[in-house]
Amino acid sequence: MQSIARKPWSVVAVAATLGWAAMGAAPVQAQETIKIDGSSTVFPITEAVAEDFQASKKNKVRVTVGISGTGGGFKKFCRGETDISDASRPILAREMEECRKQGVQYIELPVAYDALTVVMNPKNNWIKGLTVAELKKMWEPAAQGKVLKWNQVNGQWPDQPLKLFGPGADSGTFDYFTEAVNGRAKASRGDFTASEDDNILVQGIARDINGLGYFGYAYYFENKDKLKAVPIINPRTNQPVEPSAEAVMNGTYQPLARPIFIYVNAKALERPEIREFVEYYMKNAENLVKEVKYVPLPAKAYAHNVEVVTKKVLGTKFGGENKVGLTIEELMKLEAKL
Repeated sequence: MQSIARKPWSVVAVAATLGWAAMGAAPVQAQETIKIDGSSTVFPITEAVAEDFQASKKNKVRVTVGISGTGGGFKKFCRGETDISDASRPILAREMEECRKQGVQYIELPVAYDALTVVMNPKNNWIKGLTVAELKKMWEPAAQGKVLKWNQVNGQWPDQPLKLFGPGADSGTFDYFTEAVNGRAKASRGDFTASEDDNILVQGIARDINGLGYFGYAYYFENKDKLKAVPIINPRTNQPVEPSAEAVMNGTYQPLARPIFIYVNAKALERPEIREFVEYYMKNAENLVKEVKYVPLPAKAYAHNVEVVTKKVLGTKFGGENKVGLTIEELMKLEAKL
C-alpha cells in the first residue's frame, strides 16, 4: 500500500465533497467515478482508503467522499444517488423500507470500532468523569431551557453557563449517543450548537471554557491539543474509563463504544471499480483504521467481509435498530438479513 501524507480533514472534507479539481489540484483523468457520502465519523477512514486507492489506480478511478451525516447519506443511498454509504450506526427500519421501495439492495460491512468521545475545554478543571445519569441530565429533552448551568447537573460544579455542542439530527453519532444516554434515538434537548461537521464542534468547544460536546474518537485525537476527553463512568464497575483502543477492545468503555460501517449498493458491485474499491478497503482497513485512530476489527472480520461481498450477502445484522453496548465479539456472531 502506498503511503500518502494526509491532508487535514477540515481541508479534505471540502475537497472530497466538491472533487479535487475544485480545490485547484491537478486535473484528474477519471475514467470512472465512485460516489460515497454519509457519516463524518467514518469519513476519515473512507477518505484515507479513497486517497490510496486512487493513487494505486493512477487516478483512472475518481472517488468522491461527502459528509451529509449518516441519515443524510442513507437518504441519498436509498435514492440510488451514491454507490457506498458511510454510517456510524446501523441502517434503521425506516431507511430499510425506503431502500426497499426504491429497489436498492445493500451489503453491510462493519469497518471499525469507535470510542464515541465526550470532550470538554482543556481549562475545565471540575470534571473528573461523567456518569450516564449526569450526561442524561445535560442532554435529555426535559433539560431544554431549564438545565443551563453546570451546578444544575452537579451541585459541586461552578455556577457557570453550560455550553453544549453536538452533531445534528442527520448524524448517526447523534442517534447512537441519544439512545445510549437518553434511552431513545433522537431524544435530545434542542438548545445546543449543532453541526454535521465535527470540525465546527471542535472549534466551538476549544474556544469556550464552559464548552462540552461529543463526536467520534478520531476527531478528538486529531485535536487533542485543543480538547480534553472526559472519562466515562462504566455503569457496571462504577470506574472512570478514558476512551482508548484498549478500553474498546476489552469492553470497559461502555456504553459509548460502537461499530461503524460502510453500506455498498449491491447493483453497484457489478461494476469492476466498485468491487475493487471495496476489496481494497477491506484488505487495507486494519492499517488505515489505526492510522486515523479508530479501533480495527480482527483480521478475520475483514476477511469475512470480503467473503460477504463475494457471496453477495444482503441486508443488515441489526434488524433496523441500534444495539447499544455491543462488543466486537458479539458483533462477529450476528447474521445479516434483509
